[in-house]
Amino acid sequence: MYLNCHTGFSFKYGMLPVKTLFEEARRCGVHKLVLTEINNTASYMEMLRLCNNYRPEKDGLTKFGEQPYLLDIAVGVEFRRGNELLYIAIAKNNSGFEEINRFLSRYNREAKEIPLRAPEFREVYIIYPADKLEPEELRLHEYIGIAHHQLNQFALSPQRKAYPQKFVILHPVTFLPPMRNAQGKLISKDFNAHRLLRSIANNTLLSKLPEREQARIDEYMLPEKELIQKFSQFPELISNTKTLLDACSIECKQGEDKNKKYFNRTKQEDLGYLRAETRKGYTKLYGHNETVWHERIEKELAIIDRKEFTAYYLITYDLINFARREGYEFVGRGSGANSTVAYCLGITNVDPIELNLYFERFLNEERSSPPDFDIDFSWDNRDAIYNYIFERYGSDHVCLLGTHVTYQGRSILRELGKVFGLPKEEIDALVEEPERYGSRDHITELVCQYARYIVDKELPANFSIHAGGVLITEKPIYAYTATELPPKGYPVSHFEMHNAEDFGIYKFDILSQRGLGHIKETIRHVKRNKGITIDINRFQEFKKDEKIKELLRGSRAIGCFYVESPAMRMLLGKLRCDDYLTLVAASSIIRPGVASSGMMRAYIERYHARQNGQTYESIHPKMDELMADTYGVMVYQEDVIKVAHQFAGLTLTEADVLRRGMSGKYRSREEFQRVRERFFACCQERGYEQHVIDRVWLEIESFSGYSFAKGHSASYAVESYQSLYLKAHYPLEFMVGVINNFGGFYRTEFYFHEARMGGAKVEAPCVNHSNYLTTIFDDTIYVGFVHLKSLEAKVAEYIPQERARNGPYTSFDNFLRRVPLGLEQVRILIRLGSFRFTGRNKQRLLWDAMLYFGQAKTHNRNTNELFDTAPKDFPLPELARNELEDIFDEIELLGFPLGDPFRLLKTDDRGNTSARDLATRIGKTVHIIGYMVTVKNTSTKSGQLMNFGTFYDQHGEVFDTVHFPNITAKFPLRGRGFYSIKGTVTEDFGVYTIEVSYVEKLALINKRPEISFQEMP
Repeated sequence: MYLNCHTGFSFKYGMLPVKTLFEEARRCGVHKLVLTEINNTASYMEMLRLCNNYRPEKDGLTKFGEQPYLLDIAVGVEFRRGNELLYIAIAKNNSGFEEINRFLSRYNREAKEIPLRAPEFREVYIIYPADKLEPEELRLHEYIGIAHHQLNQFALSPQRKAYPQKFVILHPVTFLPPMRNAQGKLISKDFNAHRLLRSIANNTLLSKLPEREQARIDEYMLPEKELIQKFSQFPELISNTKTLLDACSIECKQGEDKNKKYFNRTKQEDLGYLRAETRKGYTKLYGHNETVWHERIEKELAIIDRKEFTAYYLITYDLINFARREGYEFVGRGSGANSTVAYCLGITNVDPIELNLYFERFLNEERSSPPDFDIDFSWDNRDAIYNYIFERYGSDHVCLLGTHVTYQGRSILRELGKVFGLPKEEIDALVEEPERYGSRDHITELVCQYARYIVDKELPANFSIHAGGVLITEKPIYAYTATELPPKGYPVSHFEMHNAEDFGIYKFDILSQRGLGHIKETIRHVKRNKGITIDINRFQEFKKDEKIKELLRGSRAIGCFYVESPAMRMLLGKLRCDDYLTLVAASSIIRPGVASSGMMRAYIERYHARQNGQTYESIHPKMDELMADTYGVMVYQEDVIKVAHQFAGLTLTEADVLRRGMSGKYRSREEFQRVRERFFACCQERGYEQHVIDRVWLEIESFSGYSFAKGHSASYAVESYQSLYLKAHYPLEFMVGVINNFGGFYRTEFYFHEARMGGAKVEAPCVNHSNYLTTIFDDTIYVGFVHLKSLEAKVAEYIPQERARNGPYTSFDNFLRRVPLGLEQVRILIRLGSFRFTGRNKQRLLWDAMLYFGQAKTHNRNTNELFDTAPKDFPLPELARNELEDIFDEIELLGFPLGDPFRLLKTDDRGNTSARDLATRIGKTVHIIGYMVTVKNTSTKSGQLMNFGTFYDQHGEVFDTVHFPNITAKFPLRGRGFYSIKGTVTEDFGVYTIEVSYVEKLALINKRPEISFQEMP
């Protein structure tokens, strides 16, 4: 009898998680309901999954041993304008659902308001609220909904008897029923939280939220008999509602393949094409040795065929062929790199045979969830890839994969603080230190109480876009979802990744990254600056390159893809890494799960023990056997599958459930909990000691959401080698490539510093040398106009364009007459020294600019002048300029100084040591002055804040610091700038750090007191 049920996916309105709505139906004895989210279809797949999983098996229990319950659903959409309910559309069947999805998607796409009157659907029922239409205006499949509070009015309506078949029960479900508190008072926390979310949605104070903007307090589910009893005087309402409900259904089978079936015309044609193209690549890579073909390729092709995955391979193959034709760099990574067929096709760039990659991590006979390829493209090419996919397969069959953003602690605290009317400074304090300020008064207590309540419910806050997922379906995408059209400009599904996997829709991961961009950019600069054409795909040569090995061993990889962060730099130093296989392992070990569980430490110790011919204590001999190349330490995602299958004896299907369980969201699933119990039971049956079982499980758990497949790490390592090659042989061009791609671990300032340390002369923007982006001539780097924070983009682009068309600017006046810009924009360029080619100082140029624009009324700047005549030169007194003023101009306009920042220090003290001396000061207390590069904030297991700092010294050399909780609390780091640091030098496997005992931020010179490092971005 429930035709209008919401979950939390009615964003900032519904309060029920999908599982909670299911449990409410069980509590109330409801065996069928209609799921109608507000303007979306995001929740129905999860509800269908629950309905399927809780259906009784032959033995009367569910397949997960849970108490079964039969619940069927129909699906629709509640259409609203703002908070005005227009009508509820309920699909009779799948065709009706597609109609609804197309209708909603069209209005999302065109950014138009939903029409007040529903269109004439063919397979859809429409229910209007009682005040919208008269019964005589209704079409065949349209009704008017009557709520319980409207029954008195309905009883007196003459239309009730004239049109008895046109009215149905409309009792919305939006939140949980009220509960009695400890004092016996009925309160509805759900209703209260609903009002808070409505206030957030309307950007208003709770006290000013209009009633029309919120649900009625009685919108909760009642036992079905009780609901029917409320309408017992109106049997026609009950009968009409039951008839409508019985006529509606939705069918969407779990696990049934819904993707594009064939790349060509038939399955046989696809398989033949895949085999032929694989053979071509195989011959190039492995020659005429048939061993790998028979032992690996044939096995993979057979599984690909049986799992009906051929079209997926061929669509991906077609995509990378398009990228090659267009000259787009790409990297195939993820578990797809475990496939030798993918390697032969060129989808991936690592050899699964060389690395002994585990194909079953990607695809196996028992795997129920479809895998996917992750293809990385340069960030500036990805839209072209999207365009190709939409054009190639049709916009009706393609969309991007959606995701759902849930409420997080700090953000919801801030929003609730606004709703309750707290002043900004109190909200800031509460967000930063909720433990301290959360009990300041009854208002802050309410804010914290309801923030926890909303976060604990894991309610979705809004739609977002998956990092790179693209869906290509055989049927129109509208058979499964309506689509959003966010600012990105491509349609996005309402369901998310786990739903897609459950129901047999697998994604293509089309990802973007800055690493490929800086490789491409560096190659272009080397060609222009040195006349050398680089083939970046000589990976086998790169593995032997001594310069690359030297960079790795010395941890001098700033700017290099994935290996530049302080943590990675220290890890590579501890391993003295100089080979590919160690780098592959390091790329996965650095992930938070592996690192935080102590497995990274165990790997380093065992690595050195093996290097020194020593033994180590392992968890169990079987673990050493399964992970021989990582010394018995679980490092990669497939290690979970190996351990679960070969150590514990679980099936490959169960092992893959554990692997998927690394995702925190999937971990709560019934399947994962059952497999967890099976793991412990199977291990006990095999006779393992309990402490061994517990330790192995701890390692599995530590992978939660933060681990790599080995093939993924290997692909990353290949790209790291490409970056390392460019840095080793063309360091200045490489740093320009990194700077121009605006990515990487560090701020742009630090990459300019690295270039300067590499021998570059870094010049401020110059109108006759600089481009929009940074560029290099010989060993001189000119900062691009893009870095001037206040310079308009159109001006930054126009200056080099005009120079390219009509030659260099010959004078300041010549520039002003050729470039359309205002006085303020000219002042920015003058202050940064962009006209230094004129030989005039900044004060004189500012005078000239004022004079020029003061006479602007007599100038017609749109008229071409016949002669380029210089203006009359007026004699001026000598105008002094302090060098430090230039530095502060750079800080203000670029965000950082271009030269040595230590010139800004007020003190001459530089401490008693430097980074290069730390190796000789182990165990001693040192004093060093450092310029902050980056800081990582982290928490101890007890929740205390501590810091890891990276600084560089007066010589420009980097050093690292550790700030334990007591020091972090006593001497907090206060943003960018210079610090006087005292502490003890420690050494760990050849890596030196300073354990800090004292920190003080140092003052700058006082030439321009209005500028400080705190104000720098």
